[in-house]
Amino acid sequence: MAKAGVQVRYYRFQNRLKEKAGGAGARGDGGISPDILEQAQQALEKMAEDYPDWVSKLITRLYGQHRRCVDTPEQRRGYYHAINEIAHDMRGQGGTFGYDLISIFADSLYDFTLRSSGMTDDHVEIIKSHIDSMNAVIKERVKGDGGEVGAAISEGLKRAIAKFEPKEG
Repeated sequence: MAKAGVQVRYYRFQNRLKEKAGGAGARGDGGISPDILEQAQQALEKMAEDYPDWVSKLITRLYGQHRRCVDTPEQRRGYYHAINEIAHDMRGQGGTFGYDLISIFADSLYDFTLRSSGMTDDHVEIIKSHIDSMNAVIKERVKGDGGEVGAAISEGLKRAIAKFEPKEG
């Protein structure tokens, strides 16, 4: 038995993606409007002004979770989880607003509480050291990497973490 012929239609649509993205052959200059760039810059500057107040609220929440770790050691795992989530929120934004140390300390706190293998009183004090460090950065409005002082604080936190990490073997 013979097969019936199959009819195929081929539609060729114009790809306008390059035009929309401002690529080769696009209409116009393809650049971003200076007015839009200025509006974005102003919005970012406004957010940067508000950043210390916003992060101070998160630091207050971290202190609250730390106090709960001290007061109810049998529930530390849950408090570590809450601390970890707050640190996660903080770690990506500090650098955006010029507070690189906030991102560095929040990232370290995030990693430290993610493992949750150590829940001794010493581990809880390392958490407090992270929070105290972030608090000092915001209160003193230390922007950038903090220079020698920032490096010394970062190194001190790394040594404290290494001292109390569980030993393998």
